[in-house]
Amino acid sequence: MPLVELVVTDLDGTFWHTDDHLPPAVLDAVAALARRGVPLLVATGRRLASTRGPLAAHGLAPPAIVLNGALAVDLASGDRFHVAPFPVDGALAAYDAFAAVDLSPVVYVDHPRYDVFLGTRPDTNPAHVQALGDTAEVRDDLRAAVETTPVLGFSMIGVPFERAEAAQAAIVDAAEVHVDRSIDFPGMASLTVAPRGQSKWDGVLAYCHQRQLNPAHVLAVADGPNDLELLTHAAV
Repeated sequence: MPLVELVVTDLDGTFWHTDDHLPPAVLDAVAALARRGVPLLVATGRRLASTRGPLAAHGLAPPAIVLNGALAVDLASGDRFHVAPFPVDGALAAYDAFAAVDLSPVVYVDHPRYDVFLGTRPDTNPAHVQALGDTAEVRDDLRAAVETTPVLGFSMIGVPFERAEAAQAAIVDAAEVHVDRSIDFPGMASLTVAPRGQSKWDGVLAYCHQRQLNPAHVLAVADGPNDLELLTHAAV
């Protein structure tokens, strides 16, 4: 096995099952990495606030790749080391594909105040809307917001599989689409949309470049279809 210079972990279903329950053995492993001087990098499909808050509740503030590689931030300092929004025409094409099947997605944005923009009648689980809280802003003209604000991704969380699959079929030619079982909403689906070719591995490469680490010496732990590139490129 090669020398491990960096450990990268997914969150949901991997680092924790739910973010309010982190087994003591996981915290022990994090402490062991720190003693060995091996950095821990989080790589998740979650947005920034829903990554930072639960980790902070467990006393953790590692660097984190969020939104499947669209944004990467050192949670301790707030410094960004990777930002990769949709091209404007790509964001509009993805939004228009949702609209073509009468769906209004959650729009993740690169904005100083908000994590997401919502339309007046978003097609995501109402509990998801509630969880977004004051990190979300409702826009009467969501398409105009997509056109004028850098877009990091789209989602519909905790929705029936048939709705997620309809969106996937409409969007698949315009962007990278992942549909998976929802951890927070049993029996429901979660759909995420990212620029084509983007993955968590992009953030890993950016972190390795910043820290002068060898990306050929990465150990990755993950469990979902949005982790395939990460697991393929990691040495372990």
